[in-house]
Amino acid sequence: MINDIDALDIRLLVLDIDGTIAGQSNDVREPVKQAIRSAQAKGVQVAIATGRMYCSALRFYHEVASTLPLLAYQGAWIQDPATQQIYQHLPVSRTTAEALLDYFESDALRSLLSVHFYINDQLYVREVTPETKIYAERANIQPMPVGDLRKTLDSEPTKVLALSDDTAIIEQMLGSLRKQYTPAELYLTKSVATFFEATNPAANKGTAVRYLAEEMLGLSAQNVMTIGDNFNDVEMLEYAGLGVAMGNAPAEVQAIANWVAPDVEEDGAAAAIEAFVL
Repeated sequence: MINDIDALDIRLLVLDIDGTIAGQSNDVREPVKQAIRSAQAKGVQVAIATGRMYCSALRFYHEVASTLPLLAYQGAWIQDPATQQIYQHLPVSRTTAEALLDYFESDALRSLLSVHFYINDQLYVREVTPETKIYAERANIQPMPVGDLRKTLDSEPTKVLALSDDTAIIEQMLGSLRKQYTPAELYLTKSVATFFEATNPAANKGTAVRYLAEEMLGLSAQNVMTIGDNFNDVEMLEYAGLGVAMGNAPAEVQAIANWVAPDVEEDGAAAAIEAFVL
């Protein structure tokens, strides 16, 4: 991370969605859109990096008028909506997905979790739980209940998610599975306190933003500003020349950022763009 903020030449702005440009309303508010438009008018390119499904993120991609590939599923899926070209797809192996499922379906956990498998940009679930229903409404997607999720594993999942309203269970699973899997075997994170997420070890927002900036656009880290609000944003905040955490981010996430913006409900992303880009 670059410490001399004044020396930065920001040419790429990468935005998370939930908790960053979209708050409780699940929409991008006008002040944020206006700040993004002003940045684009100055020649700064804008990209979306999200844990969301590609199909669920598209609405926000169009709202911010991005023209770059969309980084979905924590960067495990990189696709250009204009050409439909998929530049990167890094799934979780079948054997790992099965092992995770065995763990989630243990006697201690089965009744406490909603398990989501994301395959070919579709959401598969054992059954539609109340938690899944709330999730699907916010994401504007249709979950596919299949009973036994093992039936879906003729294809490898892009992401595996376990959902529980009990945040202590999510913390406990994260601790337990981080002992079972090294970072070289599986990327484990939380996107919100109730979402445990697992992706391919090579997939996180940091590596995805680096790929977009360096491989696709010929930029360096000091040309990049990232804004995020949660643990799944840490790698992209660390990579960027300027990493901005939202005021609603956990303290540990704020601690690694160069700057902390106001809360999402106070249009903090707009404040960050105005401070460093405009």
